Amino acid sequence: MKPIKSILTATEGRRVLISVRGEQYFDGVDPDATELVTEGLLQETEEGLLLSYEESALTGMEGTTTTFQVCGSQVILTRSGAVNSQMIFEEGRQHTSLYETPFGDMSVDIGTSRLRQELTAAGGELEIHYSIAVQNTVTGRNCFRISVREK
Repeated sequence: MKPIKSILTATEGRRVLISVRGEQYFDGVDPDATELVTEGLLQETEEGLLLSYEESALTGMEGTTTTFQVCGSQVILTRSGAVNSQMIFEEGRQHTSLYETPFGDMSVDIGTSRLRQELTAAGGELEIHYSIAVQNTVTGRNCFRISVREK
């Protein structure tokens, strides 16, 4: 499966309302959570589903398009624009991903402990629990909880 390269336009998908809750857990520190409710696009493809939305100042990634490519047991998160990255999530597996920062690019290992996907062309839920490791050291645990419904 090849990750998507293009950004969706309004004519390529169904307009949906997306609720994204991102949680970060660090040892000895209270969890940090960000929640974004926004409009986006949901598109069916031969490979699966594409869910796309624009980030906002609330997430610190204004000017970035985020796309979740859902294909069976694998989800690929691609960010392009002000922030560029790609992360591959697959339950029980670890994938190395590239993450661009203002200070330079770095390679990170993404270990997915749980992936629950109940997303259809009409909407649904997506939940991903994962850890990020830099140079074989886990830097934090994270969770995405995404709810998609027709607008």
